[in-house]
Amino acid sequence: MPIPRWKPSAKLSKREEMILKRCRKTRKLFAFLRKHRHELFSDDIQDELELMYRDTGAGKRPVPPALMAMALIVQGYLKVSDAETVEMTVVDLRWQMVLDCVGAEEPAFSQGALFDFRERLIANDMDRRLLEHTARIARSTKGFDAKKLPKTLRVAVDSSALEGAGRVEDTVNLIGHAARKVVECAARLLQLEVQEVCRRAGVRLLMEKSIKKALDRDWSDPIQKAAAIDDLAKEVLSLERWLDKNLSDDMKKPPLADLIEALDQFVTQDLEPDPDSERLRIVEGVAEDRQISVEDPEMRHGRKSKSKRIDGYKRHIARDLDFDAIVAATSTPANKPEHEALPVLKADIEHQNLRIGEIHFDRAYLSSPAVKDIEADGGEIICKPWRSKNGELFAKEDFNLNLRDHTITCPAGTIVSIEFGKVAQFPASTCDRCNLRESCTNARKGTGRTVSIAENEKLQQRMRKLSRTKRGRERFRERVDVEHSLAHIGYRQGPRARYFGTRKTTFDLRRASIIQNLEIAQRKAAS
Repeated sequence: MPIPRWKPSAKLSKREEMILKRCRKTRKLFAFLRKHRHELFSDDIQDELELMYRDTGAGKRPVPPALMAMALIVQGYLKVSDAETVEMTVVDLRWQMVLDCVGAEEPAFSQGALFDFRERLIANDMDRRLLEHTARIARSTKGFDAKKLPKTLRVAVDSSALEGAGRVEDTVNLIGHAARKVVECAARLLQLEVQEVCRRAGVRLLMEKSIKKALDRDWSDPIQKAAAIDDLAKEVLSLERWLDKNLSDDMKKPPLADLIEALDQFVTQDLEPDPDSERLRIVEGVAEDRQISVEDPEMRHGRKSKSKRIDGYKRHIARDLDFDAIVAATSTPANKPEHEALPVLKADIEHQNLRIGEIHFDRAYLSSPAVKDIEADGGEIICKPWRSKNGELFAKEDFNLNLRDHTITCPAGTIVSIEFGKVAQFPASTCDRCNLRESCTNARKGTGRTVSIAENEKLQQRMRKLSRTKRGRERFRERVDVEHSLAHIGYRQGPRARYFGTRKTTFDLRRASIIQNLEIAQRKAAS
């Protein structure tokens, strides 16, 4: 069955004119979407959306993809569920006006169709394409010719915390939850009740809804807690042995294989042999890349600062400082350092045939390999420099670095050579007899002063020079604009992710950015 093209009317009906008047003070984006939907979903964009589908000549009558894409945008704008989105196409005149179905008495699409469309959109990276398109609209609104827009951007990059949608659990509940999912899957495969599988497998703890209630221990008592952990580990082993006897073939394929792999992951990352007994105990410290949720295995513990922990993700955006538009957005698990997101943002910008001429970010992004690539392409890095501290002793700034000659001179005048990414070592014999030694180092006699030379020392020196001038400090403050954009994104998305997984979280971030771009365009058009 061929994919239909969305061809909404350009002319306003009397009823639509009435609805538009009602949108003048509140929910102004509805009016903008109605007036500019042909520009938003041009023939080129509709061609790309239709490529997501294969014409098989079978199945239900398809809904125009552009209409579905518009519905996803409005859904994100109003922050409603899939079920409510379907209902709104019947009961809300503003939705009907935007979707070109004013007066409809039946939903414009089903909940299943909306879910399927979102999956296709994500699989084909069309959420990125729509973000690119709306960024162009936002940049070209109010008299700017889209064909003459600058190809070189001044952008700012920043990130914020986003709590994951999955429940975060401690070791006992995490393992118990994962084991219960294995039991539920086995019950479906064997067509048995869950309680019956628990009895046959000898896992009585999983018969209770609460694993801690089933263990019934005083959790403040280390001895009782250790015994409980050992009991839980024994039941997990008993369960897997029973499954091996009764569902050996199913254990090698999804969905059971995936659930068992997840359970084994939780046991491996959180439990270890106790050297003082034959039992297992909870791992001391936190395992690297530790999974923290059964529902969302991609969530991670992370930190945005020393005082603020994140259980989920970080969202990253790149904002055009001259035209306000968000040109790229991505999400990462919370334990991933910021600098890992920069190559993704850079690639998304280059995908639009744009070049980074100037980029502003904080020091967390500075160690990314993308920084060198941007500089090699002629781009300028703007980032507040690291400040070296050494108590009351001479700091790194008190030494004279000559990056052209690759030398460093100490306050007493001694010169040594330097290498980027290594430590400069002053001779111990010189330092021992130096009159300024007490002001320079607390190292024992026979040890010379050392100074670390960063791999990107040239960049850091340039940033330090900038920080000493009024104009330089003004340039550092330009990054504040991206923080404002992130605050709006945070309000729109809320503090908690809507979906499970990094990719779907990125979709929702891109959708929020799309809406942000459209609101920017709407304000420019109205001014």
